[in-house]
Order: sequence, then structure tokens, then C-alpha cells
Amino acid sequence: MRLTGTDRGRLLFVLALATAVAVFTATVPLLRDWFDLRVYHGAVDAWIHHGGSVYDYRVPGTEYGFTYPPFAAVIMLPMALFGLHAAIAVGLLLNLAATAFVLHVLAGERLRRHGWFGLAVTVCLLALLEPVRDTFSFGQVNLVLLALVLGDAWLLSTGRARWAGVGIGLAAAIKLTPAIFIVLLLLARRPRAAGTAVGVAATATALAAWVMPDASRFYWTEAVWDTTRIGRLDYVSNQSLQGVLARLADPAEPSRAAWALAALAVLGVWVWRARRALAADDVLGAFALTGLAACLLSPITWVHHLVWLLPSLAILFGEGLRRRRLLWIAGGLYVLLCSSVVWLWFDDASGIDGFVGSNTYVWITLGLLLGLPVGQARVNRPPWRRRTSDTAPAPSPAAPARVPASASQPTEPSSAAMAAGTAVGPAVDTRRGGRSEPTGSTRPAAPKPQSSSERASSYTAKPPA
Repeated sequence: MRLTGTDRGRLLFVLALATAVAVFTATVPLLRDWFDLRVYHGAVDAWIHHGGSVYDYRVPGTEYGFTYPPFAAVIMLPMALFGLHAAIAVGLLLNLAATAFVLHVLAGERLRRHGWFGLAVTVCLLALLEPVRDTFSFGQVNLVLLALVLGDAWLLSTGRARWAGVGIGLAAAIKLTPAIFIVLLLLARRPRAAGTAVGVAATATALAAWVMPDASRFYWTEAVWDTTRIGRLDYVSNQSLQGVLARLADPAEPSRAAWALAALAVLGVWVWRARRALAADDVLGAFALTGLAACLLSPITWVHHLVWLLPSLAILFGEGLRRRRLLWIAGGLYVLLCSSVVWLWFDDASGIDGFVGSNTYVWITLGLLLGLPVGQARVNRPPWRRRTSDTAPAPSPAAPARVPASASQPTEPSSAAMAAGTAVGPAVDTRRGGRSEPTGSTRPAAPKPQSSSERASSYTAKPPA
């Protein structure tokens, strides 16, 4: 197949962009050397092959070990069959598959319109984002969890609600933070999906308790309450509200009362904005806001956890294509999230510059929670609740609706139906002899698709005392 001049130019641009991304990734960021995946593999290996507990394992030379709920260890059991390198390869494939699904849900229709060129550019730009880079480099599970949660959004928005809640339930059983999406299901008045999520999470937790009773007892009575097992609250990678307060108070302990007040304020804003998004059937907006709230409220939100910001960035860029000012804002936030800027305060986060700079990603998350354009009519956004009119059959052009001869006014579709893009009965134009033909407003709506070795880990390196 011969390439046109335009295609050749696009191909050269993509090759140049991919090369720049590869050089940047290899030289600028702090490479993580699969640290978290080494934790998973080592903990499962110690459990299966050496009779130890997953929570007793420590990565050689560090004090860090397995911190997830027991069910996470159960689903990672296949790692016991692989060596470390094979486990890394499988982890890469899982993250790639999860990324592909996330892109499909967030921007599938837009990417299809722009073909291979749009997809290639999007993948290159996505690879530059620090949370995405870190998730791959650590061998983390964040993108898989995001895919599970967005899978439920896709099920609900495409009328497959029977299985909705399974993804959120599994994600909450693997890691506690996604449990906030169960509350979102309740806000959305989806009790069946919320019940499914709770049931799946409870069943998974019970299964883990049956498989590993001692480890489960230790986790739910001790480990879950001990944040020091995960890392230091004041470490610069902790981009949560708790991290901000810990860096402010360092070396003292952060105020629990201050955190509670800040958390209540964030919860209030989230509930208010999420309800507005749900009232407008904006599923992506509601899920995006919930991901932002989860990052802020979690005691520890490492930089790689910020993949939960991807739905918000997708919305911001989508709106920016229609509103230039938002495009500039989206571009600025994207550059900051690529820059690893918070690590400039790795050694010292004191002073005004430290307060502002070391918490850059927290300020971005807060700004998106307050100002993300949600609850607005967006082209091709999937509805949260399927209306009856969304699936009503379109009238056949060969058999137009009959209108009584006494009708003196033309029948017109309601403004609500037109706004929703639904199919209604054909209008009758009395000025043209009562002819009835399908028009743009009466045809069925189109389907809505939806290294520094010192800093090898965001929570393994110890900042100087």
C-alpha cells in the first residue's frame, strides 16, 4: 500500500514522537525497577514455597512488604508458578490490556474518528504521564483496578446492568480505595449494582479468609490500621490530603482533627458535584469526580495511584476541543503531571515553595474536583440511566403515522425528546398536503458507543532525617 504525502508526514511525526518519549522515559524519570511486582512475587513465593505469611515477607534490603488485603494475594497465586522475569512479562501484558480498555471507555469514539494517527499520538502522550509511567515501572495494579471500575460504568451505560457492580466489588477486595465507588452507586440510585459490589467484595474476602485464615486475621485486626507498613505519610510521593498535613507538621504528627475537617469538606464537594453529574446522566463525570475524591481522601496516595485522574483529563481534553480556554488548562495540567515536579522537594519540603511545589499534584486533584466540567451535554457521552425512549423503535418511512384529519397543527417532537436525540413519530406538515416523511429529528438516533537507585521507589527510599 502506497502512503500519501500526508500519511508519510504523519508516520514520520509519530516515529519522532515515539523516539522522544522513549528517550524521555529512559533518562528523565526515576526508574522503579519493578519494585512493587517484586513485592507481590516475593510474598506469594514465601507463602507457597516456604510456608511463610505474605505479611511477614520483606524485600531484601528494605522494610517493605505486602500491604494489600488477603484476596489480592489469592488472585496473585499464579505468580508462584513463574520466575520473576516471567511475572514481569505477564504484569506488562495485563497493564497493556487494562490501558487499552481504559482508552476504549474514555475516548474510543474520538480515537476511531482519527484512526491510527490519533491512537498512536494518544498512546505516546499517555506514556509520558508520570502516574502511568510509574504504574508500569513499579509493576503496579492501578490500571487494572481502574479498568475494573470503568467496566462497571460501561455495563451500566450500555444496558448490561445485570453484571454491574462486579468490577467495583473485585477492585475493592483487591485494594480498599475503590470501595468509594459503591457509595457512588448508591448516590446514583443503583441499589442492585451496589448490592452486587458489596456481595462480590464480601465473597472474595471470605474466600481469602478460608484460604489463608491466619493472614486474614492479622490483616483485618492489625495491618489495615497501620499506615506505617505502607510508608511515611510525609514522603513527597504521598499526594493526598494526609500527605499535605504530614509535610506541614513534620517532624511532628499531623493533626487528625485538621484531616477530618478537610476530609469532610472534600466529601461534601464530591457528593454535591457527583449528584449534579448523575442528574444530568453524566456517568463519566460522576466516575471521574469519585476517582478524584478517592485520591484526596486516602491516607496515602502515591504518585502512581493518580491514574484515577485519567477520566478527568479525558473530560477536560474533550471539552477543550470545543472551548479553547479549557484546552490550554488541560495542556498545562498534562505537562505538570508529566514533569515529576514534586520530586524537586524530595529532600526538603519546608517553606512556602515547598508547601506549593511538593503538593503540586494535590492542588491539581483539588482543582479538578472543584472545576471539572461535568453534568453538561457532551457529544457521544454514554448515559448513566437508559431511558425508555433511548431504545424505542424508529418509525418506518414506508408506513408513516396517521394523523386525524381534524388536526389543525403540525405534530412536533417535544424539546426534551429532541435534546435526547430520541426517535419520535414523524411530524406532519399541513402546508404540504399532510405529507409525512422522516426528517433529521424523526430518524432513529445513532448508537451511542461508548535512576537513581536512591529513589527506586516512591515509598521505598527513605528521605534523609
